[in-house]
Amino acid sequence: MVQTPIEPQVLYPDSDGKPMADNTVQYRWIVRLVANLKHLFKGQTVFVAGDLLWYPLQVTVPPAPAQAPDVMVVLGRPDGDRGSYKQWEEDNIPPQVVFEILSPTNSAREMLHKQSFYQEHGVLEMFFYDPDSYDFWGLVRPDRNHDFVPVTALNFPWTSPTLGIRFEMFADGLAVFYPSGEPFKDPDVIFAERDQAQQERDRVQQERDRVQQERDRAFAKLRELGIDPTQL
Repeated sequence: MVQTPIEPQVLYPDSDGKPMADNTVQYRWIVRLVANLKHLFKGQTVFVAGDLLWYPLQVTVPPAPAQAPDVMVVLGRPDGDRGSYKQWEEDNIPPQVVFEILSPTNSAREMLHKQSFYQEHGVLEMFFYDPDSYDFWGLVRPDRNHDFVPVTALNFPWTSPTLGIRFEMFADGLAVFYPSGEPFKDPDVIFAERDQAQQERDRVQQERDRVQQERDRAFAKLRELGIDPTQL
């Protein structure tokens, strides 16, 4: 009797049935990290995704081992749309960096399971942040042959060896900075600043146009009086 092959969508579904975020604060952090990390690596061969299922291993029967980090960064893989990240289709490159933004429904057991999964499947840097309590911790290693070293807010300011971004803790919580020192910002803030800058450019251009119009009127008046303004 020939066994019917299991369909890929059964072995590797593109959804785990869980929401991307449990609240607006968690969602805002995920979007902030994804947007700024994409901008940081714009034009480079780096894949950044939020809440995407990662399958590290091929299997013949479900369930396939998988996790959906809130944010993951894969150096060496191109940007682009994917239903899930199947590692064997990506030159067998695992995400090097993952972020988890905690919500009230997350348990310590769940986070320990995620840590174990990430450690087993090749992650080099993992960061966990609770935006309600401002609790932060991370585990970092130079490669898979070394042990993880813990990182907490006590180490701040601290710079990621892989990404070059800097972490700091302030009275209102965690802040992340580009290597240039510019802070990570929410997309709506970036758009508002861009709009404000455009409005300022428009104002300057309008002022230039006004001055030019007044100059043209003055020159026209001089010509009416028989005076050549270019000779003044």
